[in-house]
Amino acid sequence: MTTQAHPAQRPFHPLLRRGWFDPLPRRIVRLPGVYRPQADSVLLAEALREAVMPPDARVLDLCTGSGVLALTAAHLGAGDVTALDISRGAVISAWLNGQMNRLPVRVRRGDCYEAFALGTFDVVLANPPYVPCPPGTDSSATWDAGPDGRSILDPLCANSIDLLRPGGFLLLVHSEFAGPAISLRRLRHSGLKAAIVARRHLPFGEVMRSRTDYLHSRGWCSAEPATEEVVVIRADRPNQTN
Repeated sequence: MTTQAHPAQRPFHPLLRRGWFDPLPRRIVRLPGVYRPQADSVLLAEALREAVMPPDARVLDLCTGSGVLALTAAHLGAGDVTALDISRGAVISAWLNGQMNRLPVRVRRGDCYEAFALGTFDVVLANPPYVPCPPGTDSSATWDAGPDGRSILDPLCANSIDLLRPGGFLLLVHSEFAGPAISLRRLRHSGLKAAIVARRHLPFGEVMRSRTDYLHSRGWCSAEPATEEVVVIRADRPNQTN
């Protein structure tokens, strides 16, 4: 993760240039402060491709940032795509990227709670803020998510079932340091069938490196960790039965 951003077209994460996932658009507009698509975005996009959406799926991309995952869903054939973010810069960036890539994405400003007014979806995508940060930190809403990294994850896991149509699924990506086991437990408690469908060890980025002392103080990592495991969780809402 990085705090550097400029309102200009930029290539995606270097992994994409090595052909990890060709359907991802290669260039975007990203206003200052908007999350740069990185390897967690790639992992979630790969999981979406592997999941195989239903024909003309209705898709919601929560915490859309630059809109890269919403664009990916549209490129893969979704019939209706909504991108949602609380950040004005993200909303502008996602809209511009939809126009630039000529992909039909509806962009709206709002937090995760406002998503419930949009109805239900076949697919919900989420790459929310999940970086743990010490209390009192001058944090960024782009990636920081409270002392345990779960200020967004907890309500999302508890309530995402209400965003899904019967037979629909959620794809959620986050770091090992935000507690995948907790996410699985809370998703299952809500009535969803949840499992980890993808995982990858990735080198620490700039933001996570800045949290090393805090993570070590909580006993979550060694004093000099080199990598973190990032996972994608799939959670399915069962079909209604007679």
